[in-house]
Amino acid sequence: MPVFYFYVVDNITVEMIERELKEVTDYVSSSLGNLFLLANSTKSDVVLAKKLDLPSSIRDSTYYLEIVYDLEDGIAQYVEAILQDSSGVRADSLILPGPKVDPGNTTVVEVSEKPVVANCVRENSGIYVWLEVEE
Repeated sequence: MPVFYFYVVDNITVEMIERELKEVTDYVSSSLGNLFLLANSTKSDVVLAKKLDLPSSIRDSTYYLEIVYDLEDGIAQYVEAILQDSSGVRADSLILPGPKVDPGNTTVVEVSEKPVVANCVRENSGIYVWLEVEE
């Protein structure tokens, strides 16, 4: 087989993995956005959580989810998924503008067999989102 064939197959595989990661980040950012909108629709302090229905692995590889945020003002920017076996394979999706990230909460989770939960809290100081692995 020509070497070119293997190069093309590798590129197609990476593209398929990136599409799967993109679906995951779209779903997570949409879930965080929905939680933010619900929390923003009330004047009361509220804590919301949603158990996410995520694949435990992508192409037999573990992956990480991260809420990337502005370090100066704490505003959440986007959700990024990174394949553990290859940090160059990643995807991201923008988060609805508005929610903040409390650096004290989890911003990076390893997706595995345990469920991942998207969380949102409305406090006097703002609306905060984070991810956590359910124990």
